[in-house]
Amino acid sequence: MDTLQNMRVFVRVVEAGSFTAAAQHLNTTTAYASRAVSDLEAHLRTRLLNRTTRRIALTEAGERYLQRCEQILAYVDQAEAEAGDAHARPSGKLKVHSMTGFGQHYVVPMISRYQERHASVQVELTLAQRMPDLLDEGYDVSVVLASDLPDSGLVSQRLGSAFSIACASPAYIEKHGTPHVLSDLVRHTCLQLVTPVLPTDKWIFEGPNGQETVSLGPSTFTVNVADAMAVAIREGMGLGVLPTSSALPLLRAGTIVRVLPQYQMQELNVFALYPSRQYLDAKIRTWVDFLRDELPATLAADAESLKAFVVT
Repeated sequence: MDTLQNMRVFVRVVEAGSFTAAAQHLNTTTAYASRAVSDLEAHLRTRLLNRTTRRIALTEAGERYLQRCEQILAYVDQAEAEAGDAHARPSGKLKVHSMTGFGQHYVVPMISRYQERHASVQVELTLAQRMPDLLDEGYDVSVVLASDLPDSGLVSQRLGSAFSIACASPAYIEKHGTPHVLSDLVRHTCLQLVTPVLPTDKWIFEGPNGQETVSLGPSTFTVNVADAMAVAIREGMGLGVLPTSSALPLLRAGTIVRVLPQYQMQELNVFALYPSRQYLDAKIRTWVDFLRDELPATLAADAESLKAFVVT
């Protein structure tokens, strides 16, 4: 028995004053309306309506039950409206994860612009280097950098690509000279940035001769956050590799310079991951659409601007 549907029929019968009128309103038969109320009464073991050939009347139990039915059906209608509105209009809390440095430099500004359009969405951003379990940890969207994605069953949207570059401080270059080819790196102090997508014992470059690898010896400084590496490079501790998102602010300020400009490292795809395409919540859909519309152009513009920051 569909108790909720039978409640709706019962309320409509009372409002219409007859089974026939209620059936016409519900686009069903009189027999169906009568059976729905009879099923309710059998389920409750209580008479709800007194019936005659000409009219119906609520029993005392029926009056009490009618009030409860009206309250319950109002709550159900409200819940359905709210759920449907979530599909149509972005609102509520959006839980976003992003890789740390990329999130600081790209995702936070994107969130600011997104909320200018969708002020009713509250964004909870978590920055972490690892790739989270979206379902277990309750994230709506994760922005990750990877060469390829494992088969996880998640929906992925490619948003562009990002890469890293070799940098040093002007003071370091003045003291130790500028490396012009990869073999020059053996004479320099190479600082190591350790992340889930960067090997710890070598630098892999893409350049005029394709992919080339430089093996690294023990480093005087190792760190797992790109912005901390940027500070170490700025302080003249050695040569280091930075993602463009961390390098560009210091390049523009003149506190670091790009070296080996004919090379770039570890080009990675940027993906938005989310659990499902079906019945996608409006806040997730509009956030992913916004990233897809805005982020590729931003990444491309930053890559182009790197050409201005070359030390000779």
